[in-house]
Amino acid sequence: MQKTAKVLVERLWKHPFYQKRVKRSKHYLVQDDLGVKSGDKVIIQECRPVSKRKRFRIIKVIR
Repeated sequence: MQKTAKVLVERLWKHPFYQKRVKRSKHYLVQDDLGVKSGDKVIIQECRPVSKRKRFRIIKVIR
């Protein structure tokens, strides 16, 4: 896993009955050709399967 990064994606979800906003999060394994560091914010894009669990790649580093 030389060029693999684990990315956390957070989104806000609104409960249909209680109308409360809840933060949901999910981890994705992504192809890391840019060599990002831990704590960087990145933009990812879906691509063809690179391996068994990698279906995304890093497009751009925000900071």
